[in-house]
Amino acid sequence: MKNKMFLLLFPLYMVVLGFILYINGVFTGNVTSLSNLLINVGFLIVIGILFIISAICFVRLNLCSEALLTAADQVWEEHKKQDGNLWEIYWNKKDVFHNEALDDAFFRYQKRMAGYRTKKGLSNTCDLEEYINEDLLDRVAATHYNSAVSGTLTGLGILGTFLGLSMGLGSFQGNDIYTISDNVGPLLEGMKVAFHTSVYGIFFSLVFNFIYRSIMADAYEKLAEFMAVYKEYVAPSPMENADENSRAMLIYQANMANSMKAIQDLLKGGAAEQTKGVERIVNQFVSQMEQTMGADFEKLGRVLNYTCKTQEQSARNYQSMESAARQLQEANQNLLKNMEQFLDRQMELAKKLEEQEKMLEATSDFLNEEVSNQLYTFNQMREAYEK
Repeated sequence: MKNKMFLLLFPLYMVVLGFILYINGVFTGNVTSLSNLLINVGFLIVIGILFIISAICFVRLNLCSEALLTAADQVWEEHKKQDGNLWEIYWNKKDVFHNEALDDAFFRYQKRMAGYRTKKGLSNTCDLEEYINEDLLDRVAATHYNSAVSGTLTGLGILGTFLGLSMGLGSFQGNDIYTISDNVGPLLEGMKVAFHTSVYGIFFSLVFNFIYRSIMADAYEKLAEFMAVYKEYVAPSPMENADENSRAMLIYQANMANSMKAIQDLLKGGAAEQTKGVERIVNQFVSQMEQTMGADFEKLGRVLNYTCKTQEQSARNYQSMESAARQLQEANQNLLKNMEQFLDRQMELAKKLEEQEKMLEATSDFLNEEVSNQLYTFNQMREAYEK
């Protein structure tokens, strides 16, 4: 029933059209605003054209989805009559779906599968979903068009809103309270256009979007149902050629093993002969060199021994230098530590001297104050004695 939901658009459309004609006074013969009526009718005509085009697309989609269901039922019936895989029946069968779009896609699938046929069977397989899939249903349903209808309806409603407000404000004249009251009528007529177009534009957008998504979901479900039946009873199984492929693989592996064994034997024999030849050449070369350069080799040996001894002495000297350098480094580190301790002690001594200096200053101030007091007392006593 979901695939028939688009028929609901036309009764709703007629209801909205009748309502618009009624509120504009067409049935009573009292048309209050001709411009308001013409704008609403024009918008509704555009919406009706959009609905008709969408309905044609939905009819094509329904025919396609029903053909998928019919084909699935047919596969099921043939499977009950002939137990087993039905690929031998369908690999060259014509008009499987009795639908142009589906039959064309299935023919291309058969043509590709025919390229894999050999005398011993299929050398490879491909999936029918590469040809009959949701993209095919989207093309049949013209989703590039229907997915934009909902936004177009909303846009028409918004366009009518601004058009109605422009009409009302355009007829609004005067700049005082007495003239403004005369222009309220045209302003309200323009607002009617604005509100009416917005209401049915958004209403149709919501209804269409719901119906469109329901129809597409139903078509996808029918496609999935057909694919499940086809894969179960018709699609050739890749395991049909497993025995042949296994035999070919075993033969290939056996040939490779024989080749590797032959190469190994060849390498063994060649390696032995090459080893003997190299030994003979080396022996001849060594004997010839001993005859011609025996004394020079003895001198070279003595030189090499002296060089080795010199290198050993240099290594020992280097170790001694390294040890001396390490000791010098340790001495420097100890010196740095001693210097740091000395500096810390100097800082502590400086702090103590500063504290003692402050104490001496405080003591001096106290003594000066005491001497001054004693002198003042003595002067007072002397003046009293003189009197």
